[in-house]
Amino acid sequence: MFKEIRPFILPITNDLFLNKGIELYLLNEDSTFPYVSGNKLWKLKYNLLEARKQKKQHLLSFGGKYSNHIYALAAAGQYFGFKTLGIIRGEEGELNSTLSFAKKKGMELNYVTRKIYRERNNQEYLADIQKKYKNYYVIPEGGSSSLGVKGCSEVLNKKTKIFDFICCACGTGGTLKGLALSAEQHQKVLGFSALKTSSSLIDQIKKNNRINNWKLIDNYHFGGYAKITSELVHFINEFYNRYAIKLDGVYTGKAMFGLFDLIRLNYFPKGSKILFIHTGGLQGNHGLEKRLNVKFTFKS
Repeated sequence: MFKEIRPFILPITNDLFLNKGIELYLLNEDSTFPYVSGNKLWKLKYNLLEARKQKKQHLLSFGGKYSNHIYALAAAGQYFGFKTLGIIRGEEGELNSTLSFAKKKGMELNYVTRKIYRERNNQEYLADIQKKYKNYYVIPEGGSSSLGVKGCSEVLNKKTKIFDFICCACGTGGTLKGLALSAEQHQKVLGFSALKTSSSLIDQIKKNNRINNWKLIDNYHFGGYAKITSELVHFINEFYNRYAIKLDGVYTGKAMFGLFDLIRLNYFPKGSKILFIHTGGLQGNHGLEKRLNVKFTFKS
């Protein structure tokens, strides 16, 4: 179903890193596949294969108004011949750039209240969903099921074995868990939380995972999920101006900001080789620009 695409590993050079004796590289997963890029490609891979194995023709999942997962699922559904349904946290009929794109790709949108949406991981609620949509293959929010984790474990390969630290943005925890499961013995995996960390997120990452080679860093959420500051916007714009690499304000921008700061604070031993996984999500910048009146110097 998926043609394997391996992006280039790019060096990120900086006088700060040179002075600290640190080497930083970026694996630009955002360039792998049109609209279904970054970690979403890996999270959906085995879910779509399983849906096809079960002979399901419909996919159902959950997301907010600017969800990268909903955006990617709609595109993947159209590309691979599935009908898609998104359970959306929001007001009936509300459309923005993300939801308009999903609808254009053929996704049916079912809006629910915040109260109902909070039940998305409740087993009774999911059982009711399965009864109502009997022939649908249900994918959890963000794609972070065991199959999503399995997909994310394939991000690392023989070319990434030389690195001491693997870093990524963290939302639902699936990517961090997948990377931790496939990392080499000498590697440490750092996940930079895009939201105020809760015990449930940590428990989710620990579930069926006895490996302790990972750490969740929650000092760089900038106020919470989809929150942003002028300092972060400035960093993202400057990063693009210097490296011609686009970051988003919800996930990768926060993670890269945090990584730069940890290097400045001597978190990493001298001589460390660090790989940053660019997990995509650039379309989310449209929501930040509109909702928070910020401006990025590049088109997402």
